Amino acid sequence: MDATSDLSMKSDEVLRLELEVLRRQHRDLDEAIRALEDRGTADQLTVRRLKKQKLQLKDMITRIEDRIIPDIIA
Repeated sequence: MDATSDLSMKSDEVLRLELEVLRRQHRDLDEAIRALEDRGTADQLTVRRLKKQKLQLKDMITRIEDRIIPDIIA
């Protein structure tokens, strides 16, 4: 089962909860990346991996937001 069909089978309430968890994880990754970069001892490979994870989370957040927030054509 792919992510798109998985989203379509979940209620909006469940999706909203998942969205909050994903947003929290995204913020945590952002803080971790910033802390590594501020220390000046950041391993560039680690930072790149964290940034990639952050982008994947952002993609999942966007998919869920698109699912629960209807497009309104004005």
